[in-house]
Amino acid sequence: EVQLVESGGGLVQPGGSLRLSCAASGFTFSIYAMSWVRQAPGKGLEWVSAIDSGGGRTSNVDSVKGRFTISRDNAKNTLYLQMSSLKPEDTAVYYCAKEVTEVTWGEYDYWGQGTQVTVSS
Repeated sequence: EVQLVESGGGLVQPGGSLRLSCAASGFTFSIYAMSWVRQAPGKGLEWVSAIDSGGGRTSNVDSVKGRFTISRDNAKNTLYLQMSSLKPEDTAVYYCAKEVTEVTWGEYDYWGQGTQVTVSS
C-alpha cells in the first residue's frame, strides 16, 4: 500500500522558515519524481515544486522561487520542502504527491493527507 505522510507544518511569523517532510512507503521511492502541491483557503490546488527521481532536476512555481527548496533523500524514502522568507500568502495545506511519470510532471497518482502551514503575525 502506497503511503505518503507529511509533517513539519505549523504556525510561523512572516519572514520565518519551516521544513516540510514527506515519508514515503509502499513503492520504490527512488525511481519516481515527486511534487509538493498546496491549497490555500477557498482556492484550488496549486503546484509548488517538483523534483526528479535522482534529485538532480527541480522546478518551482514562480511565486516561491528563491524562497523554497525541494530535495529528497532516497536512502530515507523522504521528500522535503525547505521554506524560507514565508509570506501570509503561503498559508495553505501542503501535500506531497507521487508523479505518475518521470518525464512529464503534473500528473499524480498518490497524495498524502496534507500538513497545514499558517503564516501570520
